[in-house]
Amino acid sequence: MASTRTTDEETTGGQPALKRVMGPGLLLLFIVGDVLGTGIYALTGTVAAEVGGVVWLPFLVAFLVALITAFSYLELVTKYPQAAGAALYTHKAFGIHFVTFLVAFAVMSSGITSASTAARAFSENAAEVFEVDINGWGITFIGLGFMTLVAAVNLRGVGESVKSNVVLTCVELSGLLIVIGVGAWALFGGDGDFGRVTEFDTGDKGVLAGVIAATGLAFFAMVGFEDSVNMAEECKEPRRIFPKVLLTGLLITGLIYVLVSISAIALVPADQLSDPDTPPLLRVVEAGAPDFPLSLFGVITMFAVANTALINMLMASRLVYGLAKERVLPPQLGRVLPHRRTPWTAILFTTALAFGLITFVGEVPALGGTTALLLLIVFTVVNVAVLVLRRDPVDADHFRTPTVLPVVGALACGFLATPFSGREGEQYRIAGVLLAIGVLLWLVTVFVNKRTGGGPSGFDPAHLGGEAPHGPRN
Repeated sequence: MASTRTTDEETTGGQPALKRVMGPGLLLLFIVGDVLGTGIYALTGTVAAEVGGVVWLPFLVAFLVALITAFSYLELVTKYPQAAGAALYTHKAFGIHFVTFLVAFAVMSSGITSASTAARAFSENAAEVFEVDINGWGITFIGLGFMTLVAAVNLRGVGESVKSNVVLTCVELSGLLIVIGVGAWALFGGDGDFGRVTEFDTGDKGVLAGVIAATGLAFFAMVGFEDSVNMAEECKEPRRIFPKVLLTGLLITGLIYVLVSISAIALVPADQLSDPDTPPLLRVVEAGAPDFPLSLFGVITMFAVANTALINMLMASRLVYGLAKERVLPPQLGRVLPHRRTPWTAILFTTALAFGLITFVGEVPALGGTTALLLLIVFTVVNVAVLVLRRDPVDADHFRTPTVLPVVGALACGFLATPFSGREGEQYRIAGVLLAIGVLLWLVTVFVNKRTGGGPSGFDPAHLGGEAPHGPRN
């Protein structure tokens, strides 16, 4: 493994490599904390509306699809242990700048739709916790105010220390463990109806069609693991630790989600769980443990979805900053505050897009479904890239996934991204508008580059977000 150590310590372009501080434990916490969040808190009721009592099944299928795709990411991250993730793999596999840009912009857009989903979920939970009778535009205004606060924190800078990641992960996890504990208490106390967990109710759809449609929504709860590959340059011995840690993290989160959904449906019938007026897991805790302080659980839920929004807006703004620095987006989007050293124009741009989504889309299922749609497209490309890059051997040992898995992963992710999976047309319209904005900005940049003699001829996707401003953040 001597060659791996040399690679880990080398510098790039005369600049020192990122500091390798994450061992297996911290990487596991990062993965678990990144996957846990808004999806299971906000969409359990929507999934139940699609399939009835077997609400756990779409989460299980989504977990299996994510797991198959994770094997593709493992081969690529151990083969190319650099930051930039899907954009880097796409560029190495196909070498087409525009395709690389589309993948990078799709990842950025998924972050914004995910954060907008979290903002909407935050608003609904806040209204329930503080017993404020508002809906419609009231929820929208709270969401906009919340997103403004996220932008302010983003502009000031966020100190992303190991301790804060541990705390955030524990808070998110605690809410889900409470639901599982309440379900277990009901099971042993004879209060819950666990017979519901095998009941199908797909309405006018067939059983298979209903499960597939619900899986497309539930997939939103499993995303986040792909972000961990962006930490490759900050992990100790990434080629050695990534396979075991990533698979362990996914197994932990998959098990938690299945147990949470079983507990939920055992305590609350599907028609009540899918009631949009009350956050689903809050209703579960209320039904199974009426003496539990619901306001405390509501605050935990708000904290979990707030963390999801902040992480995704940080990622999206830094990705826009990186694209602007590489001159594949207007360079004005790469401007930095002189004292805070944060990418203020990129933050304002991504926040403006989030404002538009919260105002003109608003509904959690549409936003969450769009996030899943964008990432399913990206995952399809990544699964194909694994097979293409088999022609590019590297002088280092790395994980190799069985060939059948990326083939199945590409087919499964590709299918779930099509209208045949029962995906609603609104999700395609939202994704299309976001990508159209990106393409328009790209065309403007190409025109300006030609006029000024600049251009992204040396476009390196490894720099996307990798050179985000550093400095005082607290």
